[in-house]
Amino acid sequence: MPNLKQPSDRRRWDRLPLAIPVFARGVDDKGKDFLDFTTVVEVSAGGAVLATRRNLPPSSRLTLEIPSAPLNERAAGRSSVRTLRAKIVRVTASDRCHLAAVEFIRPLKALPVGRA
Repeated sequence: MPNLKQPSDRRRWDRLPLAIPVFARGVDDKGKDFLDFTTVVEVSAGGAVLATRRNLPPSSRLTLEIPSAPLNERAAGRSSVRTLRAKIVRVTASDRCHLAAVEFIRPLKALPVGRA
């Protein structure tokens, strides 16, 4: 269940300031496929912020792939998510990188109580 915020805050879920390495796969503004190694710097159930060197236009679609050690199904559990589809909603440029805010096509679901 999402953690709903006060009416003045537009965010539906809490953000977590985590550095998570991911592969971002998509199509650039010239129509060419790309695969970049980048970092998620903030994540919530509804989206994330990526620090990337590539300037990606808003409304671009991405697939985020989280690299992980191979686990058997029993160890990983059925709720293990390694690939997320997302849409870029905003990009902010800085000296060193672009910060791309993405919205997940399907928000992450909360784990049932007792599962971690």
